[in-house]
Amino acid sequence: MSSIRSERQRLLRRVSGLARQALFGTLAESYRTCGQPGCRCHQGKKHGPHLYVSFRGEDGKTKGYYVPKALAERMGAGAAAWQELLSVLRELAERNRELLWASRGTNRARPPARRKRDGSSRVPTAKRL
Repeated sequence: MSSIRSERQRLLRRVSGLARQALFGTLAESYRTCGQPGCRCHQGKKHGPHLYVSFRGEDGKTKGYYVPKALAERMGAGAAAWQELLSVLRELAERNRELLWASRGTNRARPPARRKRDGSSRVPTAKRL
C-alpha cells in the first residue's frame, strides 16, 4: 500500500507541473487560397501553414482560433501537456481506486459482485451464442 501512496504522490506532482502549461484544444495546420486570381495559391501552392486550435465549447459547438507563428511552439507544448495531463489523471484515478479498495482491508482489484434481491452474490454466467 505504501508503493501505491508513493506512486500517487508522484502523479500528483506531475499533475501540478502539467497544469501550469496545459492548454485545451487540438492543433491543426491549414493551407488556404486567397482572393487574387493570378496568385500561385490557385496553381496548387497554397498559403500556409497556418496554425489553428480547435476545441468543443461549453455549448457543445466546435470553436477555434488562429495561433501566431511566434506562439506555435509554446502552443504545441501546451496542447501536448493537456493530453499528457489527461493520461496522468487517469492513472491517478486508478491509484485512488486501489487505495480505496485497500482501505477496506482487501486487495481485490475489482468491486464485489452485486447482491441479488435474495441476498446471494452469485453472478450468473454469460450464455454463449
